[in-house]
Order: sequence, then C-alpha cells, then structure tokens
Amino acid sequence: MHVVVTGALVENGAVLLVHRSPTRRAYPDLWDLPGGHVEAGESELQALAREMREELGVEIVAESSSRLGDLHAGSGEDAVHVGVWQVADWVGSPTNRAPDEHDDIAWVGISELGGLPLVHGGLAALVRSLPEPDHGASSAHRREKAGHLEDGTVTDREPGGQNGSPS
Repeated sequence: MHVVVTGALVENGAVLLVHRSPTRRAYPDLWDLPGGHVEAGESELQALAREMREELGVEIVAESSSRLGDLHAGSGEDAVHVGVWQVADWVGSPTNRAPDEHDDIAWVGISELGGLPLVHGGLAALVRSLPEPDHGASSAHRREKAGHLEDGTVTDREPGGQNGSPS
C-alpha cells in the first residue's frame, strides 16, 4: 500500500490546487491538493511539511495543521491511502516548484470544486467540510512570520502577498 499525504491551503474561500501533468503515469491531467508519498521513517506531518516545501516553496506552521480526513483508492499492491490535512498557516508565497509533476497551480473557490476533474471523487466534499478559519489570528501570525527571510533577516515592510493570498 502506498501512503500519501496532501495539504489543503485555504485563503479567502479558495483552496490551492495543483494540476497533474498530462504526462504523469498516475492520475494524469487532473486537479489535486499538493502533496506526495510519505517516506520511510516520516510521520504524515513531517512528509506534509517536506512536500509543501519541495512542491510549493512554503513552510507550513505545523501547529496550524490538522487532519481533515482520509481517502482511499485502488486495491492490492496499487492501493493508495491518502491522508488529507488542512494547513491554516504557512510562510511564503506558493509557486510551482515541481513543474515536472504539475503543469499549473491555481487558487480555486471552494464552491467551484465540483466542476473540476479531481483525482479523488470525495475531495470536493472533504474540502467543503472545512471549518471557517479564524482570519484574525492566522493573518497576524503570517504577517509576523513572513517578515523573516530565509537567512533569518527580519524585514520591516508588509509582506504583500507573502502569505500565499489569492490575487
């Protein structure tokens, strides 16, 4: 069985999706949440943090992440268990850092998910079940953390989009 983890980054009523490249062997040309395989010795949360960094260039705030649910596909050796996580807080602006895996990323309104070709049929319902976030605490934390550059330098300007907000 393959164990996979995905993360729902949600901002202003939209969720960040990745479009799987048409050349991918598994689930080509479909929309999905960003994520990937859990490697040996990793917890799902550790794998989620690694995958978000590798695929999107963002650092998740682990304390803001919570298990949303599970999806299952296939059977036997091809069985896939997908742990779906909500990520309420992250640092950085999501960009496609894995163009060989995804040919596009997009903020999609949660109410629009049903009209897209998604990897997992239950994904739209799972994301729609998300509780409304506490925007005040989350946004303040993101602004504070986004002022720190990768080298530890602190900036004194507003990050302006550094939190991954949809434009």
